[in-house]
Amino acid sequence: MTVDEWLRAALADAERRDLPALKPALETLARATRALRAADFNDRADAPSSPSANGQRPPAAPPSSH
Repeated sequence: MTVDEWLRAALADAERRDLPALKPALETLARATRALRAADFNDRADAPSSPSANGQRPPAAPPSSH
């Protein structure tokens, strides 16, 4: 299901339920979903991970002795 298909179905459902106030929230959610799906961090989800790419932090620097 595409975002557009989902949005059409969700808007129709909100209309059937007489919930017109949901329309702006549903449209905003659809825009946000499109932006997330288009983000470049999704381009290579199948690539081998590196420590910075998989959410792990690099080792912390030792504390300063000043």
